[in-house]
Amino acid sequence: MLLSDIYLSCEQGEIVGLLGRNGSGKSTLLKIIFGVEPAENKFIRIENKVLRTVSDSRNLINYLPQSNFLHENLKVRILIKLFLPGNRATKLLENEHIRTMLEKKFGVLSGGEKRIVEIFLLLYSEARFILLDEPFEGVSTMVREVLMQSIYEEKGRKGFIITDHDYENVLKIADKILFLQDGILKEIKSKRELMQLGYLSAERFNEQT
Repeated sequence: MLLSDIYLSCEQGEIVGLLGRNGSGKSTLLKIIFGVEPAENKFIRIENKVLRTVSDSRNLINYLPQSNFLHENLKVRILIKLFLPGNRATKLLENEHIRTMLEKKFGVLSGGEKRIVEIFLLLYSEARFILLDEPFEGVSTMVREVLMQSIYEEKGRKGFIITDHDYENVLKIADKILFLQDGILKEIKSKRELMQLGYLSAERFNEQT
């Protein structure tokens, strides 16, 4: 997917939702921002620091890929202590949604439990910006609500860019919506614009309005 003339801004305290059809380049864009996907020309800046590599993003940007990224043979307690600094690790170890999983190996957790652990690790990290690629994929409604509430609670000290295949999840949580089509980003002000772009059918639009 060729991405061109992309301009995206995100502030701490802001949740930016990224929508687009399958294959439009949403995941690629997040990977480019994080630094794991090369790009011919890119310019990423946080305040006065220009980020060119993944190491430049350390403690500034964290990224949740679609696939699980934690070691399956380690207990959740160990993963937390490895991933987070002392004070942040202590806080997460006491989290009511994590406590019951602490002595379990990551590999034996359900898909929803794995997502909870991964997202909470990012939320409790020192990074100022979090990129979430399909964070609600495969989780129950109850787990999704827990994750959304936790994102809201951390919003005051972080900025988020979130993409999800279910646009309703994104519309529900985001302060600003961007639509990626043909390699170009467009800001969306209403659901009607999504219908006009062919992303949302007229029938679906009428059902929800």
